[in-house]
Amino acid sequence: MQPSYSGSRTVGVNRVLPMFFLSLLFALIGTIVGTQVPTAFFLPLMIIEIGMLIAAMFLRKRRVGYTFLYLFTFISGVTFYPVLAHYTAGIGGDMVMAAFGVSTLAYGATALYAWKSKADFSFLGGFLMVGIIALIALSLWNMFMPLGGTMYLLFTLLGIFIFIGFTLYDISNIARNGVPEDMVPMAVLGLYLNFINLFLFVLRLFGINLGSDD
Repeated sequence: MQPSYSGSRTVGVNRVLPMFFLSLLFALIGTIVGTQVPTAFFLPLMIIEIGMLIAAMFLRKRRVGYTFLYLFTFISGVTFYPVLAHYTAGIGGDMVMAAFGVSTLAYGATALYAWKSKADFSFLGGFLMVGIIALIALSLWNMFMPLGGTMYLLFTLLGIFIFIGFTLYDISNIARNGVPEDMVPMAVLGLYLNFINLFLFVLRLFGINLGSDD
């Protein structure tokens, strides 16, 4: 989830992807650290994470550097641990790993196609924005009036399609137009959020299929 880019000094997907993989490494380290974090700390960390994400939307460019990026992904990994623990207890560690594998394959195949084909997916932008607004609205609704049965399944499938769509859109944008060097951290942050949210919705789908939803 990221804006269109323009600028004289740009880099391509091959420069952005290593930074993306490094962001996943920081998230993994954060998740490992999360196993030792007291429960009372998770809510404050989630508030910090949300605050950093909002700040990133306003700051952008040079003020969102690599330190900010990797600190965010580390905290994101810490706060993701309770989610993994919840699903591990509900559907088992093997199914959580299977969900991660499915997410990785879907994300990787989508990104590779968008990168190598250099097809223009900019037309998806409007649909994706409507979709993300719908997801946010449904998420808020689900907090107060839990979605049941078919509605929760449709919500989950919508989330999967939205973040696969964002992956197509973002990678295609980078492959076709490049990214200004000072915007690489923002580009990586967008790709990271696409992957984490895709993984979350795939976990939800596995939870539905195995009779354990949140």
